[in-house]
Amino acid sequence: MRISTHTVSDNIVRQIQQLSSQQAKLQQQVATGQRIAEPEDDPAAVGRVLNLESEQRQLAQFQANASRALELSQASYSGLRAIKKVSDRATEIGTLGAGAINPASARAYASELNQLIEQTVQLTNSRFGHDYLYAGTAVGSPPFVATRDAAGQLTSVAYAGDSARAAIPLSEATNLAPNTDGPTNLGLRDFVNQLVALRDALQINSATGVTAAQTDLITTEDLLVSSIAEHGGVQTRIQATQAQLSDRAVGLQSLVSNETEADLPSTIVKLNQTQTAYQAALQSAANVMKISLLDYIR
Repeated sequence: MRISTHTVSDNIVRQIQQLSSQQAKLQQQVATGQRIAEPEDDPAAVGRVLNLESEQRQLAQFQANASRALELSQASYSGLRAIKKVSDRATEIGTLGAGAINPASARAYASELNQLIEQTVQLTNSRFGHDYLYAGTAVGSPPFVATRDAAGQLTSVAYAGDSARAAIPLSEATNLAPNTDGPTNLGLRDFVNQLVALRDALQINSATGVTAAQTDLITTEDLLVSSIAEHGGVQTRIQATQAQLSDRAVGLQSLVSNETEADLPSTIVKLNQTQTAYQAALQSAANVMKISLLDYIR
């Protein structure tokens, strides 16, 4: 009989402990709004959440990559637009210089071109952060190296970058190169040298030299226009990708919430039921524990 009584007592204590633990768990879920606090609460759901969170981290990296790619493309685009304005003015000067003008006017145009040359070299050696924009992947040093005469006047430029393009991953299956390509970078080099040729022709008032330089400038201008258009398309593509990534991030967060968030109305009902059962168990235990040895003797 003593063994039976001891077993009953143990069962009562164990049931009360289980109800107390369940009550504490439900109270935590109501307080935090989360139904999973420890892996053992729902091992299968925890596994799914870990996979979803891994995908979220990867998605966050893609979003950061897209922002970086857009910034690079916008910076390159801005520089090319500024160089295009220089090209417009140089072509205009070439048209004026190709006609019969006096030496003083030709020298004045040559002086203006000298400033446009310096401006263009500065633009082609533009940086975004610590990286040179028009250097291919050799972003650590100036890509356009100037040669000057004894008076400090620029006589030519050489391209010291490379023709490679750094691709940035925007998704598991998509990479995009937001910087300018090799032909564009070499075209910028040629553009500066064509400006130099036009200036030199104006300095000696050579209509033939001016016409030849202007023809080359028009060809390079077509390359600039093509590159500017490409960057416009790249930016549109990146922005569309950003919208897709944002929608995907919302979807992933919804899936994580579905796995981890508690159904508060249902949880509150369960908590009230558990509290009622807990109070009943305590009352029942109190009554059972009043049984003494004399009760069995009687």
